[in-house]
Amino acid sequence: MTPQKLWISFYTMMRKDIVRMFRIWVQTFLPSVITSVLYFLVFGTILGSQIGDIQGVRYMEFVVPGLVMLAIVTSSYANTSFTFFSSKFFARSIDEILVSPTPPWLLIAGFAGGGVARGVIVGVLVLIVSLFFTGLSISIHSALIILSFAILTAVVFSLAGLVNGIYAKSIDGINIVPTFVLTPLIYLGGIFYSVSSLPDWWQTITYANPLFYLINGFRYGFLGITDISLGISISVLLALVAILIALNWYLIRKGLGLKQ
Repeated sequence: MTPQKLWISFYTMMRKDIVRMFRIWVQTFLPSVITSVLYFLVFGTILGSQIGDIQGVRYMEFVVPGLVMLAIVTSSYANTSFTFFSSKFFARSIDEILVSPTPPWLLIAGFAGGGVARGVIVGVLVLIVSLFFTGLSISIHSALIILSFAILTAVVFSLAGLVNGIYAKSIDGINIVPTFVLTPLIYLGGIFYSVSSLPDWWQTITYANPLFYLINGFRYGFLGITDISLGISISVLLALVAILIALNWYLIRKGLGLKQ
């Protein structure tokens, strides 16, 4: 395929997904915003007044990066997994892509791109909502780190959602991973607490959670504080991107879950 045709293929997949998510914005954007408002009210306003400061930062400001990251993770994952699954079993549009000369890497980019777009948009919306709970102000230590972690995290979980979408045989297969795998990892990744406040044995378990490194790197971009080296967080993030790209490429190249 020529570069122009590659671009047309990528643009078509992206445009279709973005138009869809804005058409049903009540399902794609609103739930994450409402959930975040409830988190800010319960954990930030009510419990935060009892907890006080963490690492010299007001508790409300401490949880903002984690809740924004929560919205990015869940939205990007859900978007790609459901979009790919529906293209297999409902619209059957994946068949048209597979018989076309579209290379596997472009198929991955097209589907993951929609998840990245939704994840970043929802993250921005949640960040805007957080301003009303932090007195219309929030610290920004490094805008570059914030943007990098937001986009790369959306990439990671869009790719993870694509793996789920490829393997899923029913709608239950789409829901089981977020419920029993993703949700525990998110809540035990340090959104609402600092790992330094945990017992040694629980800290060891937390260090095995990849979400911990992503949340801490993102929080460093806002507040300049972290429980782990920023270099380690970036390394974990880049390693996840590389592993998931390779896994998705292999699955699509072999046609696993697609051609049987």
